[in-house]
Amino acid sequence: MMMTLGMFVFGLPTLAYQELQRTTEWRHASTSRIGTNPASQFLGRGEDTITLPGTLLPGLVGSPLSLDVLRKMADTGKAWPLIGGTGRIYGTWVITSISETQQVFFEDGTPRRYEFTISLKRIDDGRIDMLGSVIGAGGGILRGALGGLL
Repeated sequence: MMMTLGMFVFGLPTLAYQELQRTTEWRHASTSRIGTNPASQFLGRGEDTITLPGTLLPGLVGSPLSLDVLRKMADTGKAWPLIGGTGRIYGTWVITSISETQQVFFEDGTPRRYEFTISLKRIDDGRIDMLGSVIGAGGGILRGALGGLL
């Protein structure tokens, strides 16, 4: 297991990402002043995003159904706990985008290779203490959202 997003497990049987790119921003406001440098004030933490690019090779690594499962999770608009394979709790995240490129096709049009990128955005304001309530509600939401896919 590489990581979990809610009840979805990233790994070789599902989706294995090749990189984890994380961007964290901090906000600083600036006010112009006459005869000197602008004044700056720290406003707090800004956006926190994770991008997971990867390759899916059906039959060898991963399943195209995994992308459908993640799209169904995103359709709910719900936030999901993100936990690394080492046990690191990243917080609560929403799926903001999934892009997919299909390549190298069989005769019937079935792709042999998928390139994907999944973008996540943190929404918990750093409040990991709320994670327990999200996990309790998340399982039922995930089962309902995925319906017949599992």
